[in-house]
Amino acid sequence: MSITQRSGKKTASGWALDSSCFHTTVKEMKRQNPVSSTQTPLPVTRHPVTNACYRESKSRPFIIPIFLPHAGCPHQCVFCNQTAITGVRRNIPSPEALRGQINNFLNYKGKQRKTVQVAFYGGNFLGQPKKDIECLLYEANKFITAGKVDSIRFSTRPDTVDNERLDMLNGLPVSTVELGVQSMDDQVLALAKRGHTASDTERAVHRLKKRNYEIGLQLMVGLPGDDEIRSLATGRRVADLSPDFVRIYPTLVLSNSQLAKWYEKGKYIPLSLEAGVAATKKLYLLFAHENIRIIRMGLQISADLEKGTTILAGPYHPAFGHLVFSDIFLDRATSILKSEIIHTDTVSINVHPRSISKMQGLKNRNIEILKRNFHLKSIRIVPDVSLGEDQLALGSHFSLPGLCQSWRKLNE
Repeated sequence: MSITQRSGKKTASGWALDSSCFHTTVKEMKRQNPVSSTQTPLPVTRHPVTNACYRESKSRPFIIPIFLPHAGCPHQCVFCNQTAITGVRRNIPSPEALRGQINNFLNYKGKQRKTVQVAFYGGNFLGQPKKDIECLLYEANKFITAGKVDSIRFSTRPDTVDNERLDMLNGLPVSTVELGVQSMDDQVLALAKRGHTASDTERAVHRLKKRNYEIGLQLMVGLPGDDEIRSLATGRRVADLSPDFVRIYPTLVLSNSQLAKWYEKGKYIPLSLEAGVAATKKLYLLFAHENIRIIRMGLQISADLEKGTTILAGPYHPAFGHLVFSDIFLDRATSILKSEIIHTDTVSINVHPRSISKMQGLKNRNIEILKRNFHLKSIRIVPDVSLGEDQLALGSHFSLPGLCQSWRKLNE
């Protein structure tokens, strides 16, 4: 009997799929997606960042997230509580549930979003049993065959990216692989009980590049043992690997994690919100200068996080990424106001319409700081479509370079 005729068997620990699923899915998926075993995965359209740090939302893929908390994880890192972050319990979804989730998200797909990806997040995808990997891919592949989804992406640990596991994916519609790197400092990784090294990350990236996958690297700031010097060193080593994109997350103290126990005993002091934003900003500017896309800063908001009982401490804010952007705009506006002689107590700052809120800051924080520091009575933010989303202009006479050039300033 093929997998299309079975739904698996429910167990006390979750959903157990029949062992024959592995052989059936490989055969059927490769028939539906005929690629020889010597070929690389489906071609990836790359979008290098030029002078602009921002990308329009319509150019980003429409992501359908499927959360697999702790699936395939050999142990639990000190900071981790995936169930709290995702709001999903430790069950691998049944084929019916997986199809239902994908269909539900497809109903929300905007007309401008042309590329659709099913994304498996929250666990160690390649660390799962082969039969589970193949069954998940098989169900997602049905939507690709039907023309509703374009490709599949997943996140996994660097030390699970070996040639044997990658060979298993040959001919299957996986285009993007994200690695939970967290740090490129072995001491920080050891304190976080990650169980892998920076060298594992380097090897994983090189193997993925050989097979033409789009590569994303996930980093954290504020881990135990981390500091500004180590964080920037991690950023430089990651930039040297030239990933297609990165995500940057501040370390939070989550309930029922090892870090929570250390925090309660005074063995770990998390970053303040201000320090978390500052550390993330420096990495952002580093990656932007290297034309590496930064697709997320801060955790995705979930119902459990918003309850206020999951996060015990740390630099959490529902608009964390916005705080980082606002801080960058404040720095650059400060720079131009310092460099010019202003003969009035009223100035206008021109920005792209999409960047107005970033220039203003939350609750007009940036405006109030600039008014106070430069003894101004009024600052007017003027939308200007002629500017890039990473540019500022003072009135009609003064301009400021793109924010991506801030990295040079930071290191002068």
